Amino acid sequence: QVIQNDHHHLMEILKDMEDEHLGMTEEQRKNNYYHIRDAYNRQKLKGGGENYSSDRINQTAYLIFLNKTGYNGLFRLNKSGEYNVPFGRYLNPAICDEANLLLVHEALQNTELICADFSRAGEFIKKGALVYMDPPYRPLNRTSYFTDYSARGFDEEDQKRLASFYRDMDQRESYLLLSNSDPKNEDPEDEFFDELYGGYHIDRVDAKRNINSDKRGRGIINELIIRNYF
Repeated sequence: QVIQNDHHHLMEILKDMEDEHLGMTEEQRKNNYYHIRDAYNRQKLKGGGENYSSDRINQTAYLIFLNKTGYNGLFRLNKSGEYNVPFGRYLNPAICDEANLLLVHEALQNTELICADFSRAGEFIKKGALVYMDPPYRPLNRTSYFTDYSARGFDEEDQKRLASFYRDMDQRESYLLLSNSDPKNEDPEDEFFDELYGGYHIDRVDAKRNINSDKRGRGIINELIIRNYF
């Protein structure tokens, strides 16, 4: 809603935040980051209800700031639903990317965004629709274990629920495209997705990975593209 309706106000706030941040020493930047992270979490946990207000504009600015200045641009929540990504050491982060925000603003016109379980999308998917599914990827190993985009995570049972949803949408004659990790990067005998999506086209494609606590997990690996059409 903020980028749809108040992008100019948002950009003014982000520009002020950028100017202030870039004028600080690294230690001041670090303290500023955690101050804004705390403010974001306080506002997030307080909630804003359905009412649109200036608080929501500030909250959006906080999140963009954290994304641009946090470690590796990661988004992660703890079990309490708090954003807990540490400070990232960037020399000149582009906190206010005006050109990109304008493009996003234009793309979101006449668009409705829904924050809900993926199963709710079934209400809107019709015959002939093109649907791209990008779930939290199934972890390849302990060091690559990351599904904390929400407080409850996304486990193998959720992956199975998604596969069932995929098959249901296939029955509606929609065009489906889904991406996920390829377990065969670690274990050539792991048939989890090959069995879960048996009967569909499974392509293995190269993907570059930069975020991993283990350097061996960075670089080019395979990912899966699963589709129900040629």
